[in-house]
Amino acid sequence: MPGHRNEGSAAKRTASYTTPPPRELKRERKSLLLVREERLRDLGGLALEMYKRDRFSAGLVVERCAELVAIEARIQEIDSLLDGSARLRKEGIGAICVCGAPFLFGARFCATCGRPVAEATAHGSLEAGK
Repeated sequence: MPGHRNEGSAAKRTASYTTPPPRELKRERKSLLLVREERLRDLGGLALEMYKRDRFSAGLVVERCAELVAIEARIQEIDSLLDGSARLRKEGIGAICVCGAPFLFGARFCATCGRPVAEATAHGSLEAGK
């Protein structure tokens, strides 16, 4: 039953994931954009050198393009996280949990403390009414 242990540890890792604060997401996004720009330049240089030497390697180009697509996917993921939390703050409807963390769009639980959204917003509205 070694597979059973792996499933349990994967569930624990998933349950303990918390969304980083917006400032860390912005920092990661900025560094990824710099890496993406550098890799694009490198890809262009690589293609030029392969052309000049008449030794084109499609596998190498595909590998480098796959790296760029993965970087762009992460940038889009960060953008959607930042956009979702900003939109919720603007709407003001259950945007902030009792612990102070913003709820992500469509979330049923707080990414930081794990409280259900309904419980955290009800508790927050009770405190606001005092």
